[in-house]
Amino acid sequence: MEKKSSTINSEKIFATVNCLFLGGFMLIVAYPLYYILIASFSDPYAVYAGKTFFHPSSFTAEGYWRIFQDDSIVRGYLNSLLYTISGTSISVFLIIVSGYSLSKKNLPGRRLIMIFFVITMYFSGGLIPTYLVVKQLKLTNTLWALILPGATGVFNIIIARTFFESSIPESLYEAALIDGSGNINTFVHIAIPLAMPIIAVMIVFCMVNYWNDWFNALIYVTDSDKAPLQLVLRKILIQSQAASDMMSGMTSYADKNKITEMIKFASIMVASVPMLVVYPFVQKYFVKGVMIGAVKG
Repeated sequence: MEKKSSTINSEKIFATVNCLFLGGFMLIVAYPLYYILIASFSDPYAVYAGKTFFHPSSFTAEGYWRIFQDDSIVRGYLNSLLYTISGTSISVFLIIVSGYSLSKKNLPGRRLIMIFFVITMYFSGGLIPTYLVVKQLKLTNTLWALILPGATGVFNIIIARTFFESSIPESLYEAALIDGSGNINTFVHIAIPLAMPIIAVMIVFCMVNYWNDWFNALIYVTDSDKAPLQLVLRKILIQSQAASDMMSGMTSYADKNKITEMIKFASIMVASVPMLVVYPFVQKYFVKGVMIGAVKG
């Protein structure tokens, strides 16, 4: 009896320590984002004076007001949503189809295809050849220039292939074949429903990749009306200056600098919102999909 009681106490102590450790780790990870949030509603001078730690100082929402008054940021936000949704849809489709196909042991040339894919992880043509290909295909300054060059990733394909190999028994496919199901019907009605965890993982990976992508836009997009949000923010955050129409009514350099700092903090929060909104909905699939797709059982 005493041994059982001691075991229960040990489990409680372990659970308590584990919760405290993970809670502290969560605070360390979450606080920087929380700090940016409260800083975006604070007077920049109060932030730099070290007066902002747990709540806003001299509360103001002027940074957000000026962001959404500026057409370039709003337009960039909408462009990023378009690029992210379109790119994620195409990427996830290509990754899942490729992973499913390569998981089939009777696929002709399966090993050679995988070797070819893996080689591209170590060797690439480089920026200039890639740009020349995109230009020759007349994709520059179009939606496709930001989607097609990075539509698939070999790492993601390998994870998807491993998932299909280890998580869905081959006997299930054989039973469907015996019942008269074709390859496409089996893929759509059997493989896809069972692959929701890995699909959720790929959605998160691709969304983050497309949403944060600014370099491809810098290289391939010349029309400012087609620039994604990250490229617009680059102008504000790196060049440390806001668009002239955002500074209307500002006369002194101090006033302009103050507004610029407000816009910086607010822009970071605005750019982070989509990922923060989407992740909770796929989080339950995310961990399961990564663990199953990463290790072949």
